[in-house]
Amino acid sequence: MSSDPDPASPRRRATIADVARAAGVSPSTASVVFSGKAPTARATRERVLAAAAELGYAGPDPRAASLRRGRSGIVAVALEEHLRAAFLDPIKTATMDGLTDGLAELGAGVLLLRDDPEAGAGAPTLATAPIDAAVLIGCSGRMLQTLEAVHARGLPVVVIEGDAGDDVPRMELDNGEAAAQIARHLRALGHRDVAVVTLPFDGAKVRGDAAPERIATITTPVTKARLTPTLEVFPDARVVSAGDSLIDEGLIAGRTLFADRRTRPTAVIAQSDLLAAGVIRAAEEAGLRVPEDISVAGFDGIAVDGLGGHVLTTAVQPAVEKGRAAGDAVARMLAGEQAVSIRFTCTFREGTTTGPAPAERSVP
Repeated sequence: MSSDPDPASPRRRATIADVARAAGVSPSTASVVFSGKAPTARATRERVLAAAAELGYAGPDPRAASLRRGRSGIVAVALEEHLRAAFLDPIKTATMDGLTDGLAELGAGVLLLRDDPEAGAGAPTLATAPIDAAVLIGCSGRMLQTLEAVHARGLPVVVIEGDAGDDVPRMELDNGEAAAQIARHLRALGHRDVAVVTLPFDGAKVRGDAAPERIATITTPVTKARLTPTLEVFPDARVVSAGDSLIDEGLIAGRTLFADRRTRPTAVIAQSDLLAAGVIRAAEEAGLRVPEDISVAGFDGIAVDGLGGHVLTTAVQPAVEKGRAAGDAVARMLAGEQAVSIRFTCTFREGTTTGPAPAERSVP
C-alpha cells in the first residue's frame, strides 16, 4: 500500500528545515541566506536558493515572525477624510512619504484607515485592527474620541497637526506665527478689505460664509490655528469655509467672494495653496488681474499646476520632515524609548500673487 499523501489533500508548506536538508546545510545557514544578516559563500547561497525554489519555499512565514515578536508589524495611519481625497492633497502625500521613511527601520507596513463612525460592521478600525501603533493626522473632536479606544489597547500613539494631550507626542507647525506673517505682509501692502478662505471647520465640511458664532465652533485644529491670528490682524475679514483643500473648493469660494463688485475684497488669504489656486482661477473668471486688482496668498509651499507665470505668496511648510519625525517617534516608542513633541517652523515666501492694494481701495 502506497504511503504517498493523497494528491487531493493540501500540500504542506515547506519549512526552512526542509530547505536546509535538501541543500545539505544546517537550518541556521539556510536561515542566514534568507535574512541576509550575515555573509554566506556564493556556492552555498545558490544551493540553498535552488533547493528553496524546488520545494516552493518563498521565505519565512511573516505570521510566525509576528508571533515571536508579539507584534503585527503594522502601524495604522488614521485620517478623517476619504482616502481618495487625502491623496489629492500634495501635503498629505508628502507627509506620508516622510512617515514611511521614518518607519523604514522598523520594516513595518502601513495600514490607512478612515476614522469613520459609520464604517460598516467588520471594517477595520483603530479599536479592532491588528496594529502595533497609530498615527493620527488631524485630531479633531471626533479623533479624540477614537483616541480613547487606542489608549484602552495600550498602543503608542503619535499625532500630526493636532493635540491629543500632554502624554501624546505631536508633530505640528507654527501655524499661528506663519498665518500672522502672511496677514501682516498684506496689511503692510495697504490691504484692509480682506477675505479668508479656510480649510473645513469640522467633519461636516460645510461651505460658505461664516459668522462669528460659527467660527467659535471650529474643531479642526489647523483651521483654528491659522484663522485666529489672521483675524487679530484683520478683525473685520470676511470668512468663507471650504469643503476641503482642493482647487475646485477654492474656485467655489472665490466665485462667492467676487460675485458682487461692491463687496469684493482687495486680498484673499487662503489656508492652503490648492485653495489659493482655485481663488486665482475665480479671479481670472471675473476679469480680475492678480495682483493688480486682487492679491492672493496661500499656505503650504507646494508646486501647483495652472498658475501660469505666477509664484504664489505662501508659507512653506516642511511636510516631509514632519511626517518623518512622526515615524521616528513611533519607532522610538515601540523600542521602549521616550518620544517628544516637535514644532516645525514655516518659511514665509513672497511671490508674485500679492501686491499693493488698488489705489482707490487702499486706506492710509
